[in-house]
Amino acid sequence: MNVHFIGIGGINMSALAEICINKGYKVTGSDMQESYLVDRLRSLGATIYIGQKKENISKDTNLVIYTAAISDDNEEFLEAKNNNILMINRAAFLGQIMREYKNSIAVSGTHGKTTTTSMLSSIFNYAEKDPTILVGGNLSSIGGNVRIGSSENFITEACEYVDSFLNFNPFISIVLNIEEDHLDYFSGIEEIKASFNKFGKLLPEDGFFIINGDNENTKDIVYDVDATIIRFGQNEDNDAVISDIKYDEDGFAVFNLKYNKVNLGTFRLSVYGVHNVYNATAAIIASIVSGIDVDTIKSAIKTYTGVGRRFEKKGNFNGAVVIDDYAHHPTEVKAALSAAKNLKKNKLWVIFQPHTYSRTKALLNEFSEAFYSADNVIITDIYAAREKDPGDISSKDLCDRLYQNNVDAKYIQTFDDIVDYLKDNVGEGDLVITCGAGPVNKVGEKLLSV
Repeated sequence: MNVHFIGIGGINMSALAEICINKGYKVTGSDMQESYLVDRLRSLGATIYIGQKKENISKDTNLVIYTAAISDDNEEFLEAKNNNILMINRAAFLGQIMREYKNSIAVSGTHGKTTTTSMLSSIFNYAEKDPTILVGGNLSSIGGNVRIGSSENFITEACEYVDSFLNFNPFISIVLNIEEDHLDYFSGIEEIKASFNKFGKLLPEDGFFIINGDNENTKDIVYDVDATIIRFGQNEDNDAVISDIKYDEDGFAVFNLKYNKVNLGTFRLSVYGVHNVYNATAAIIASIVSGIDVDTIKSAIKTYTGVGRRFEKKGNFNGAVVIDDYAHHPTEVKAALSAAKNLKKNKLWVIFQPHTYSRTKALLNEFSEAFYSADNVIITDIYAAREKDPGDISSKDLCDRLYQNNVDAKYIQTFDDIVDYLKDNVGEGDLVITCGAGPVNKVGEKLLSV
């Protein structure tokens, strides 16, 4: 089998490519730029082209896998189509792979997917369950973004964008939260909830639908779901009840958990923030229904120290701590800054790069209220990702709104100028957080290299 990936360097596509290599397939692919993921795949035997041209599709190609970001006029896409080569999008291909596993776990939600998937990975590895794992980040415990196991356990993230998770075949599905997002595709929250309801309906009758019962939007997604529904949260009417949340001397969360009215005792984390208490609880319940004992879970969850770009400490600059976080939605920004409250510091600096024009415009009010706990905010240009500039929204608009809300906000266009400003103004004991799904993490890297 000869398989070609259009956009092979993406975090999800590269993981699927590695699975195909492990299955003995001949793998080729293309991407627009070199990366460590491309280098890794080459080292495993893949042939990868930089640039997407029709010549990259050979006459021996049996299957072409592409992402939702690939346009219909892409040269490779058209070449495969014109030559009647079997084509399948990434999500559908992943869904087919999931059919091969008895216990496939899909982690969904507006926020927290990568962290919760990583927590599950830590638990299943600690319990020696030999899982296959696809995670949307760099997890040091598995040496990257994919682990290929030989058991019946499969763990993956499940994103709702363009309804991609409706191609999956899970036995256990997790919904961490539901909020307005991806409004370049969805018309609003009602359509988003309908999509998550369809996701729940994919589950078999003996499966499990583990959902955040404290989130106001999840109550509308259980209609006609045949699987066992397990709600978790701090409200007493949930099946799994979180209580007594505290923070230890390092700022890490400690909490108690009851499940089906049975006290499971105290769980200790090695990550920050109440949002991670919810992420951990989802992972704990999914592990319990997968047959892992509670004592093993307690020991395992304590070993999880985070995944790349999720409140990741990058180093120190002149006595200030530099942290990077993937937060690109108002709720995620609030969660990151809330976690920062539990750390000793003088001033809190936030460098934020908005992600996509559509999200910035649709959630401008919410973004303008997300930075109150910061002492200083620097906004840089919007990272366009898959979009083109519509001309009706900019980072300056967000900066102006923040300033009107009495937040000390400044617009600085280039990363180099931001670094120069931080060098002159950040003091000892300060905390600097770079936030965004784009390359804003380079600001911290440049600052630390000064």
